[in-house]
Amino acid sequence: MNVADTLWPYILVFILAAVPFFEAYGIIPLAILAGLSPVPVVILGLVGNIATVLVVILFINKIKEWRKRKRKGEEKEPNKRTIRAQNLWKKYGLPGLAFIGPLLVGSHLTAFMSLTLGGTKKRTAFWMTASIVVWSITFTILAYYGVDLLGYEHRNFFE
Repeated sequence: MNVADTLWPYILVFILAAVPFFEAYGIIPLAILAGLSPVPVVILGLVGNIATVLVVILFINKIKEWRKRKRKGEEKEPNKRTIRAQNLWKKYGLPGLAFIGPLLVGSHLTAFMSLTLGGTKKRTAFWMTASIVVWSITFTILAYYGVDLLGYEHRNFFE
């Protein structure tokens, strides 16, 4: 087995964690179940997910302009996700939306909604990063000990 074969699964974890709707808290447990080492998987998953969420936050104005051009003035009724996000915002504010939103619609869309509903870039970045870290570590611990409790620790999806 060469170095590329060893690194490829970890590179894949980074890439998939960075993709919207896959999320670090979804990819990390799958990678652990696949037999990858938990520490590098957590680090790569977090870095991949947080980096792309920060890109969304950084370029929010460009994204809003792109969406406005895409719509070309058509008024649309708010969808269920938007209404749910507005209700979370009214009830719990930015911290509540940042922690609950990623489980419902993903962290990238939650960051976008947080900024659209009135959050500042700095506060949104802080709360989204905290949320991603907390959920990822929570699901990592559950996956790690769940696998151990079920006796699957020596089974590997790649073998």
